[in-house]
Amino acid sequence: MEIKIETSGLRLDKALSDLTELSRSLANEQIKSGQVLVNGQVKKAKYTVQEGDVVTYHVPEPEVLEYVAEDIPLEIVYQDEDVSVVNKPQGMVVHPSAGHTSGTLVNALMYHIKDLSGINGVLRPGIVHRIDKDTSGLLMIAKNDEAHLGLAQELKDKKSLRKYWAIVHGNLPNDRGVIEAPIGRSEKDRKKQAVTAKGKPAVTRFHVLERFGDYSLVELQLETGRTHQIRVHMAYIGHPVAGDEVYGPRKTLKGHGQFLHAKTLGFTHPRTGETMEFTADIPDIFKETLERLRK
Repeated sequence: MEIKIETSGLRLDKALSDLTELSRSLANEQIKSGQVLVNGQVKKAKYTVQEGDVVTYHVPEPEVLEYVAEDIPLEIVYQDEDVSVVNKPQGMVVHPSAGHTSGTLVNALMYHIKDLSGINGVLRPGIVHRIDKDTSGLLMIAKNDEAHLGLAQELKDKKSLRKYWAIVHGNLPNDRGVIEAPIGRSEKDRKKQAVTAKGKPAVTRFHVLERFGDYSLVELQLETGRTHQIRVHMAYIGHPVAGDEVYGPRKTLKGHGQFLHAKTLGFTHPRTGETMEFTADIPDIFKETLERLRK
């Protein structure tokens, strides 16, 4: 694969990491082994890239992943023959991937729930939608393919209810508002998302619940489900989610990642047509932090 450098100034290993799917360590390995060429020549990792440089690199073979059922504690909020609703703890990855082959929500689901839909393949059984590793809260799980199709279609039609609580930086000027800004992969850092004209439509509604001067407690409702949507949108309007190491400032509230919790989940049952709504309380670290802010 090759990329063309559009901005000068970065070290070669940093530029390769930011602009491709390679990690910094893997970029360094490829540079040292001569697999990375700059304008057809081998360069060292400390080489400063220039605008117009053409960098050729090697795309590694995908890692073959295996997954097994694991007896991991899991809070199942609701379950019937078609759907389950689970409360994912903060710090748990939703499905296996390179670097996360065990300890994921899927590993736990396979142990606690025997029937899971197969639409998303062997690595994401039952997974209809996702939330980030350090975001806690409610997820709907499909136990058969028919239920999966119904739940996924409702998400696509923007009929599902998904409300989050977040502690964000700053004091928002309005009690309520709508953020409507397209989100796509960042052109500066391929590992991040950003508001960009080339992105897909994204809409987030917010409602300020409490104000603490330097921070605010906000309820956010998703109308679309883009990757990192709430985190990107709140950073875009100047009020990033507290604890967010990717989109927020270094000086922030201490916790276990971003203070973001999927609190309310609502959907139409795919078999019965019943309107269902569930709520999960915020984690202890979230409660403790709110108490400190109130004082």
